[in-house]
Amino acid sequence: MALTPVSEALERVLNLSPVMETETVPLAEAAGRVLSKPMTATRNQPPFRASAMDGYAINAADLQPGARLLLIGESPAGGQFEGSVGAGEAVRIFTGGAVPEGADRVVIQENISREGDIVVLSSTPGDGMNLRPVGADFKVGDTLNAPRRLSSADIALLAAMNIPQVPVARKPVIAVIPTGDELVMPGENPGPTQIICSNNFAIKAQLEAQGAIVRLLPIARDNRPALRAAFKLAEGADMVVTIGGASVGDYDLIAPMAKELGLALDFYKIAMRPGKPLIAGHISGVPMFGLPGNPVSSMVCTHVFLRPAVDKMLGLEAAALPEQSFALTAPLPKNGPRAHYMRARVEGGQCTPASRQDSALISVMARSNALLIRDPLAPEAKIGDMVRCILF
Repeated sequence: MALTPVSEALERVLNLSPVMETETVPLAEAAGRVLSKPMTATRNQPPFRASAMDGYAINAADLQPGARLLLIGESPAGGQFEGSVGAGEAVRIFTGGAVPEGADRVVIQENISREGDIVVLSSTPGDGMNLRPVGADFKVGDTLNAPRRLSSADIALLAAMNIPQVPVARKPVIAVIPTGDELVMPGENPGPTQIICSNNFAIKAQLEAQGAIVRLLPIARDNRPALRAAFKLAEGADMVVTIGGASVGDYDLIAPMAKELGLALDFYKIAMRPGKPLIAGHISGVPMFGLPGNPVSSMVCTHVFLRPAVDKMLGLEAAALPEQSFALTAPLPKNGPRAHYMRARVEGGQCTPASRQDSALISVMARSNALLIRDPLAPEAKIGDMVRCILF
């Protein structure tokens, strides 16, 4: 069976991943969610001419060094001076306060002195208007476009637009099934030939950071009844992800078990390292992905394929994670026939590949902050050559 190229595998993973429906959440719970519909302002911001500084509102004709003006009132934030400012008059005003009629300048308080009710401009009162016109921030009809992952600034903007409820994409629910007789959960006492299950926790962290809800299911042992029970527990999820059992050993049962449960296989095995034994398909319309059991392999596959899949499910642009170019700090030999996603460290505009690339080395992955991408059959790379990286 020919190995599926990475770009084609990603395209097929994205095609398998459905877009979630829209739900409405309170604004206070919308940070980090994906806005699914554009939001339109129904008011101007500010809705009145507002002072940008603490100071005194005056008529521009009175903006003269040493001018003496009569203080006739004040305009605090949330309040309003009801009269009009005429020649030779001033109104005490505070940041955010409504600029009264007749005034078209705010002189900052550092540039005046007070003699009772007389406001005396300094010899250098400044020529700035220090006021914000109606709609200086946004106007009625201005929109916040969608889809977009809502930042804290977006939340502030929606609040200022007076939008208390926000339409967002429902978070996809992803069931993660670790498999293998050799696994025990953290905190348990492993036998002499067992290891601690870690991949599921890494994948949960990766996918929840991308915006999904991850259900960690119990470890499924290497037998058909256990796997059948695990797939039963996964019912209702929007995606099912298995870890391990995706290779060709006698105890690698994921593919035959999934087929028994109705898996429509899309592809199996990709031209990539680490991560070659990747399974993709769907069961009753639900996408199912079988990740390799080596921890680095499963994490790399999650970065390259499942994080973009979650973006697609949230209604965001369905594409590979963005790449950046950096100068290489160590030479690399010619690459083999599979794309190589090397663990690396990017600092100061330079990329240093890890000296050990074994797909079982979690510590190396933890010290890395990037995947250095080498194309199939890439030639030798020299120090200073520019290389493509995915940062994480």
